[in-house]
Amino acid sequence: MEGRYESALEQDLAQAFSELLNSVSWLQGWSIEPSTENREWDLIATGPMPRGGKAGLCIECKSINFQPGQFSALVERQCVFGRHVSAGKVLAMPRVSARMAELCQVHGWSWYDLAGNCRLEVPGVLLIERSGKKLDKPLPRNGANLGTVEAGRIVRALLAPENAHQRWTQREVVAHFANLTPPIPPPSLSLVNKVVQHLRDQAFVEELPIGGFRVKDHEGLLQAWRAAYRPDHHSRHRYFTLLQGRLLQERLTSIHSDGHIAYAAFTAADLQAPAVRQPRTWLYIDRNVESELQAVLEAKLVDSGENLIVLIAGDAGVFYKAEPGANRIACTNAVQTYVDLLHSGGRGVEAAEAILHQRLQPAWTAAAK
Repeated sequence: MEGRYESALEQDLAQAFSELLNSVSWLQGWSIEPSTENREWDLIATGPMPRGGKAGLCIECKSINFQPGQFSALVERQCVFGRHVSAGKVLAMPRVSARMAELCQVHGWSWYDLAGNCRLEVPGVLLIERSGKKLDKPLPRNGANLGTVEAGRIVRALLAPENAHQRWTQREVVAHFANLTPPIPPPSLSLVNKVVQHLRDQAFVEELPIGGFRVKDHEGLLQAWRAAYRPDHHSRHRYFTLLQGRLLQERLTSIHSDGHIAYAAFTAADLQAPAVRQPRTWLYIDRNVESELQAVLEAKLVDSGENLIVLIAGDAGVFYKAEPGANRIACTNAVQTYVDLLHSGGRGVEAAEAILHQRLQPAWTAAAK
């Protein structure tokens, strides 16, 4: 690795790439150098392939502060070698987030980081994947924490299928919570600013020429929120009741809850996108409703054999835009149902996929047209 590097980071990334290739026994004779002929790229790696021919990789080095929202500026950059040389484009960073790796794969780029994690591909010629490696010294993490209660309220509003066509400003996000039933505390403007900036950096939202912003990758944002979501914000209580069917449904509607009760998880999914049958009734309730629920349903707490799962909401946000029904209590919004199913165990993943394909994706797709 000779030549003049533009920065210490560039040299470190070149060293990491060299060590990565040296760990692959069937790759021999590769070199990596600072790019001199094509100044659009930082590093150029070339080498022979075991079955003959030659491959070349154009490598762009970025610092930890490079965000997924900036990646679009690189996508169309050309990587050209001589005839009979298979070429590929590579992003190199100290740490490559799951979101950045996803964008690289979507746009046909390879990537690697200082720890040696990578997905290096020259189509039909080369594919190396490594994951789970960590640096001895962790790098700082930037951006908002989508797993907090307050950030979750913002994400629900952005993802709810009823809002799929919505153009937002940050102040409108705050104002959106003013007239909701049941009341949900609005996020602060400073938090909205932080979360929206993070979502913009991660390429989940985009600025509009007419002002404001909108979600451009609903499913990507949903998966990021799912990964950050904290089900332990809510406590789970197991009950048994002799009431079933219509009688149970009628008793639930008689509870004075001011909207702080809703079918959840599998029970909500059975009404929103039937796919999985299971014998328990799942509910979200406010803590202040629990004693009345016990009395009205003649329900008793049990250690096993429960047929009623009561989730005590640690945040009123779970009741955001709950879906009403005729002669029954409401269901949680499809977005909330989806994340709860993924944390419910059993066949939750299967039920969540039905919600995604039948309820969420059609609304988001229609909004994109």
